[in-house]
Amino acid sequence: MGKSHGPTMKLSRRGIIKASGLLAAPTFLRMQSALAAYPERPIRIIASVTPGGPADLIARMTAAALQQSTGKTFIVENRAGGGGNVGMGNVARSDPDGYTILLASTQFSVNVAIFKELPFNAETDFVGLSELATSPNAFVVQSGSPAKTIKDAVALARSNPEKFNVSTPALSSSLYIQVEVLKLIEKLPKMQTIVFKGGGDAVQAILGGTVDMCSTALPPAAPHIQAGTLRCLAVTGETRWPDMPDVPTMREQGYPDFVFGTDTALLAPSKTPPEILKWLETETIKVMSTPDMKDKLYKAGFLVRPEGGAHAWTRLSKEIKAFKAIIDQAGIQRM
Repeated sequence: MGKSHGPTMKLSRRGIIKASGLLAAPTFLRMQSALAAYPERPIRIIASVTPGGPADLIARMTAAALQQSTGKTFIVENRAGGGGNVGMGNVARSDPDGYTILLASTQFSVNVAIFKELPFNAETDFVGLSELATSPNAFVVQSGSPAKTIKDAVALARSNPEKFNVSTPALSSSLYIQVEVLKLIEKLPKMQTIVFKGGGDAVQAILGGTVDMCSTALPPAAPHIQAGTLRCLAVTGETRWPDMPDVPTMREQGYPDFVFGTDTALLAPSKTPPEILKWLETETIKVMSTPDMKDKLYKAGFLVRPEGGAHAWTRLSKEIKAFKAIIDQAGIQRM
């Protein structure tokens, strides 16, 4: 028989398992070290909207509160392309390491309901972190407008539907949807909807007098309503806004199911380690629950929702189904 050359080694099954464990140990230790040190660099909150709108406002207020509370760095990045899909897709594809999270407004739910194709899978690419705050939507006009109620505005639109126009943010927003629903209810298909990149831009259009009415979330319009520059014809919440007790809801003005709002939550990529998710959830709920934060947000037009990630994801899932039904009933074309 020929002689074998070089060393030979026989490993038992136990030896193989032990050896593989030794090989995996450095990776496991690095992961544990990274989790223990988290966060050791800035955390990006991606807002898939332009600056100045309600989602941008809540993102910046939340980031500032988290930074002050934790001593860590939180920054807001606006990525508004594709009706918000650019920013949402960016977060879905980012490393699930807790350093990139999404400020999801109602736009997230509308996008899932209205777009035929998306750069993300809503069911598998995200996980809930925390609820943040909610705000009713509103219809506003300039203070010099003859319209005192939403029915007055409808009458003006009916008298000249091809010239009466309404500003609204992106097509994939609840603010656009509520205009289309109003047009459907009042049989005003020729009333013009002027779409802007963001909520701040839509409010600037009514302030500048380039449109007749604005469909807006309450926060960007509230300072101008309080200053007397804009008049609020109606809020679209379930109840009147406490600071504007004289402004009726759409329900009170003859639209029984007309309830829309702007809700916000934080989401993370779905494979983010649970320890990191828990840290972010705990810290966010803590800052949102403080009297100071509740007061600041209320003055800006928001009511705080200090709830955890599971609650946020359940609400979003229900909201997506609701918007799909509204879009079907209103005959709004999917994109």
